[in-house]
Amino acid sequence: MTIASLTVFFICSFVFSDQTVDITCTDHNCSGEYQGEEFINGDDIAHQFSNKMSRIVGDKLKELFKNEKYSKVDFDNIEMSTAGMGSGNVTYYLKIPFVRVENKCDAYTSFDHVGGWNHTPALSQRKHQLQKALKSNHTLDISELKTTPEGLQEHWIQWKNKITQSMCD
Repeated sequence: MTIASLTVFFICSFVFSDQTVDITCTDHNCSGEYQGEEFINGDDIAHQFSNKMSRIVGDKLKELFKNEKYSKVDFDNIEMSTAGMGSGNVTYYLKIPFVRVENKCDAYTSFDHVGGWNHTPALSQRKHQLQKALKSNHTLDISELKTTPEGLQEHWIQWKNKITQSMCD
């Protein structure tokens, strides 16, 4: 096997409400799964997996950018499932795929989400919160609403990081 044919994996493990969750990233996607309680003491524990995934995807996009593998998230092919939601225990699976773009200013290097279980995401509020992260004349790229059969609703959001992509106007 040549070095050029090797696939580099990035694995992040974290303790998450007495559960260990592994998120694996390659140059093509990040994927992972949370298995455990939906809510603990009223806190939406399972949905916090979206926060963890968003942070790790943003880090991976920055890494790809640094390595001149300019990429963005392929919103159309995001996979989300929430088997068991409503039973008290859920298996929340996410796969966030990347597509290559031709140049560094077409890439996206920051990633976030807004969503929740069985309610419309507060998209206007999140857009307002993220405005300070944008360079002037740049906009957020926001996915269509993604919904699982069990009621998780998410908008996924990507943008050009104003520090990482400071050369892009």
